Amino acid sequence: MRTLIAGLGNVFHGDDGFGVEVAARLLSADWPDDVTVRDFGIRGVHLAYELLDGYDLVVIADAVARGGEPGTLYVIEHQPRPDDAPAALLDAHDMAPDEVLALVPALGGTLGRVIVVGCEPKRIAPTMRLSEAVERSVEDAARLVVDIVDQASTGAAAPADGQRIGGRT
Repeated sequence: MRTLIAGLGNVFHGDDGFGVEVAARLLSADWPDDVTVRDFGIRGVHLAYELLDGYDLVVIADAVARGGEPGTLYVIEHQPRPDDAPAALLDAHDMAPDEVLALVPALGGTLGRVIVVGCEPKRIAPTMRLSEAVERSVEDAARLVVDIVDQASTGAAAPADGQRIGGRT
């Protein structure tokens, strides 16, 4: 089973750099040959082209605002809609994950299972530091990604869609 772990976000905008930090932690782990870990940062188009290589599982780490307490982790199963169409590529560096995923079929690719490990941000503002709440969640998120990949490789179910993780709910 081919798996891609993708960290997304802008390290120059505070908590938006969450996914990049998670990817940095996971890059140092020992992974099987069929698991690829990459920091895509703000390069959404590069992620879309990478997905054309065909992955059975894609785990995306990113900041996700859903109204919870800062630092709350979420597991979100991506459900493409039939009417998904890529947005106009006016700024390829500022594509949201849904736009990137919608671009894949438009480029002739097929998406496998996509799970987002998201973290509720405290602040998205010009700074190169994560807030304390989000920084405390990075290690938990990295462990969660490892668990999702392990569970998928054994056929076990991942945490429920939209599940909040941790005591900061």
